[in-house]
Amino acid sequence: MSDKAETKQPNALWENIKVIIQALLLAMVIRTVLFQPFTIPSGSMMPTLLVGDYIFVNKFAYGYSKYSLPFSPDLFDGRVLEFSEPKRGDVIVFRLPQQPEIDYIKRLIGLPGDKVQMREGILYINGQPVPKQADGSFTSDYRLDPGANVPVFRETLDTGKTYDTLDQIPNSRGDNTPEFTVPEGHYFFMGDNRDNSLDSRFDVGFVPAENLVGRASVIFFSLGNDTSFREIWKWPSNMRWDRLFKGVN
Repeated sequence: MSDKAETKQPNALWENIKVIIQALLLAMVIRTVLFQPFTIPSGSMMPTLLVGDYIFVNKFAYGYSKYSLPFSPDLFDGRVLEFSEPKRGDVIVFRLPQQPEIDYIKRLIGLPGDKVQMREGILYINGQPVPKQADGSFTSDYRLDPGANVPVFRETLDTGKTYDTLDQIPNSRGDNTPEFTVPEGHYFFMGDNRDNSLDSRFDVGFVPAENLVGRASVIFFSLGNDTSFREIWKWPSNMRWDRLFKGVN
């Protein structure tokens, strides 16, 4: 009886190891090919995305580039398996052109060939103003928040896509820009927090199509008041319950 018990124990251990390996491989495939989790570290996309939001990014939405893979191996140029094209208004994670190891998340404003400009706080695309309506105010629970009762304005694109933006400082540097013409194979991005976003109006510039990582899909977790993910004991009081599993518009 003892000999049989000894042979079963190593078999059971090996089965457990195989299950763990399979689970790790599945997680790697999902993260590499399908969805990747990201954390929102700054307020540049407020009020759409808040510091402490944890989101899933759809990596197959626009196909794949070398930046879709871990460590970004230089295996091929451009994009492959492009199931759909980015749409104006999509919220997208991309690699910073000047430092490709850094991820940024912004809203896609200008498509290849578009002319984009800000005039007195109004967004113009191809010479047409994007409608902008007052939509209340916003106050963040982040310690580096943009302020209390910041004016919110809802923009509506020609596609019907609508989203909220913040305009804290009238006639700031980002409210009046030159006209940008988006080159072929590139995109123009802006943060929804218009006065507190480093984006294509400034140093980011035009973003090559190859640098797109994926489209922000859903908020699956959200902690307010600068709560670290590791501070589990603070979760109940600082969880933003109304943001869990909320789609990113």
